[in-house]
Amino acid sequence: MTFSEELRVAADDVFEGIFQHPFVTGLGKGDLKKEAIIHYVKADFEYLNAFINIYGLAISKSDVRDEMNYFYEQIGFVLHSEIHPHNNLCEVAGVSYEELQGYPLPPTADHYVTHMKTVAMQGSIGELIAALLPCPWTYLEIGHYLNKQYKPQENHPFYDWISFYAQDETASVTTELRKRLDKWAEDAGEKEKQKAKLAFMKSCQLEYLFWEMAYQVEEWPFSLKGKESSYA
Repeated sequence: MTFSEELRVAADDVFEGIFQHPFVTGLGKGDLKKEAIIHYVKADFEYLNAFINIYGLAISKSDVRDEMNYFYEQIGFVLHSEIHPHNNLCEVAGVSYEELQGYPLPPTADHYVTHMKTVAMQGSIGELIAALLPCPWTYLEIGHYLNKQYKPQENHPFYDWISFYAQDETASVTTELRKRLDKWAEDAGEKEKQKAKLAFMKSCQLEYLFWEMAYQVEEWPFSLKGKESSYA
């Protein structure tokens, strides 16, 4: 069993929880509250910006040009391809994509980004990949699960979203990251692999909580702008 296979077994309960989350099943049923969709897109736009930053950190930790080029290409995938599922959600919600950009991250998404950036800056390249991997991996499996469970046709409101994450290009991102993580694990010590496993498991659970954050339209308890001063 490869290292990435061991990680998938360890996180199986989390993956199953994600498949059954009401936001995810709402995508399959074509029935989601507009407010939840909008909240998700606002947060995910900024989350993906952070994902791009972390790919940049991966380039800085890479010793060979093959790795540098791979992470560089993934930046392009996030910038130019992942806008398509966002646009599908915006169409269903009846809002433009542009007006949902530039908002502060809700608490859970903020925590997720902080977790990934901390691992990326302080950990090994293996830990960095492990922290990133749950995002494409869970989305790939969500796409396959929803396709199998709900068999959406082209008139399904979230057909483009589901199809995007079930496609070969999305699968290739997960497959390649797994290969690179498994290659790293071949020479890594047990302590290093345990650190990578912890980073992976935290990201898996934060993926689940990201869906919950969107579904519950989670906000900060008080305004991030603070109280306006009454002093002249």
